[in-house]
Amino acid sequence: MKAMIFAAGLGTRFKPWTDTRPKALAPVNGKSLLQRNVEYFQRYGITEVVVNVHHFAGQIETAIQQADGWGSHIMISDEREEVLETGGGLLKARPYLEGQAPFVSINADILTDLDLNRLLAYHRQQEALISFGVTARKTSRYFLFDEDNRLCGWTNTQTGERRISIDKPDLRPLAYSCVVAYNSEVFDLIRQRGKFSLVDVYLGLARDHRIMGFDHSGDRLVDVGKPESIGVAESLFP
Repeated sequence: MKAMIFAAGLGTRFKPWTDTRPKALAPVNGKSLLQRNVEYFQRYGITEVVVNVHHFAGQIETAIQQADGWGSHIMISDEREEVLETGGGLLKARPYLEGQAPFVSINADILTDLDLNRLLAYHRQQEALISFGVTARKTSRYFLFDEDNRLCGWTNTQTGERRISIDKPDLRPLAYSCVVAYNSEVFDLIRQRGKFSLVDVYLGLARDHRIMGFDHSGDRLVDVGKPESIGVAESLFP
């Protein structure tokens, strides 16, 4: 099985660190976010990892080379010319990821102890095209699910924006954990090109394909999106 770590973002919320360095190399208790996620996948026997790069790409490549990939085989998906967001980044990495087996991804600034084996078992059991981790936590943007945890829509509670793929009553809001399992056929189904988000992919495919939420509420999860998140991450991930 292969994995992808999304590490190309500009990290605008993480300034001033990202004025001179990529967020993926921010340290948490002496280990970078990137190293921690490479090691997270290793715990599940996944040692072939794609990392996309854009912002201070050379620093990420150097860190990987100097650490010999922290024991994994790391392939670089180069977005130096244009950062493609998560959906475009996934599509660009297609040559590295597609095959017979499902593959997984995580955002570089996410730290979690979500059990990947459980996510993958759920993904197969549900015969899903895509399954991603979700939790019941406070945020401003939520995916909306029916009683079977099938994705039906998305909402931003701050702006009031609401995007519905399957119109059902009593949809349940859950927060996205940025840990995802995919079937390789997803590459043939993505219609967007260029720069686009995985949110657009999910919502575009949800009506005709099973996009499922895997509720892992109670697991450790930190979105290291802002510098003040480092302290929280260090308290949870020694």
